[in-house]
Amino acid sequence: MNTLDPGGEWLRVSEHYRQMSDSELLVLGRQQSELTDFAQQSLAHELSQRGLKVESDVEEEEPLPIPQAPLNPSYDEDRRLVTICTVWSLRDALQVQTLLDRPGIPFFMGPEKATGVDAVTSNFANGVEVAIMNIGYPWARQAMGNYAPADAPPEKPGEEAGEIQVRCPRCHSGEVVFERLIGDWTTQDSATEDPATAEISAPIYKWTCDSCGHQWEDDGLIRQE
Repeated sequence: MNTLDPGGEWLRVSEHYRQMSDSELLVLGRQQSELTDFAQQSLAHELSQRGLKVESDVEEEEPLPIPQAPLNPSYDEDRRLVTICTVWSLRDALQVQTLLDRPGIPFFMGPEKATGVDAVTSNFANGVEVAIMNIGYPWARQAMGNYAPADAPPEKPGEEAGEIQVRCPRCHSGEVVFERLIGDWTTQDSATEDPATAEISAPIYKWTCDSCGHQWEDDGLIRQE
C-alpha cells in the first residue's frame, strides 16, 4: 500500500525526472498517457525547463471518444496558484528561481505565468508576483526562508503621508499580520498609580508575514507629525 502523501510523491517524481537524460524524457513523453496526474505534471514541467518537445514518430489513429470521469475536487485545490512573494528586480527574481529550483518546486512569474526568469515579459520595476501550486506551499515556504531581497519596492506616490505601510523586512510583502503587543507603560514609583509619575516605555509589536512566514518585532507603525 502506498503511504506517501501527495506532496511527497510529487517531489519524489520531480527529482526522478531531473536525473533522467533528454532522450529518456522524450521516450517517456510518448507514453505520458499511462502516467499518473502528478507524474504527467512533473514530466511536462521538466520537458519545458529543458526546452524539449515530444513528437510522435508514428501516425496515430484518432481515438474513440472516452467518457470523462468527474474531476477530483482535491486536485483543483492542489493545483490552485498561491502567491508567495513579489519581486522588484531581475536579481531578486533570479534569487527566488534558484531557491525554488533546488527542491524542484514549479513556479509561475507575473500574469504571463512564466516558468523561468528569462520568459518574464512584465516590468520588474512595477513588481512581479511569484506563485506556486498550493500543494507545494509547505516546501516553498521552507525554501523562501533563505530569501534575502536586495531591492525594496518603490513607495507609492498616492499613499497617505501620515502612515507608512508595514512591510515584511525579508520579502517586502505587504501581506503582514499583526500578532500581539508586547510591553506596556510602567511607573517610576510602584507605590503610586499617579499618571504624573508614569514613565512610558515604547510598546513592541509582533508581526508575521503571511507570504514568507517571517516573524519580527518592532515599535509598530511610524507616523509623521
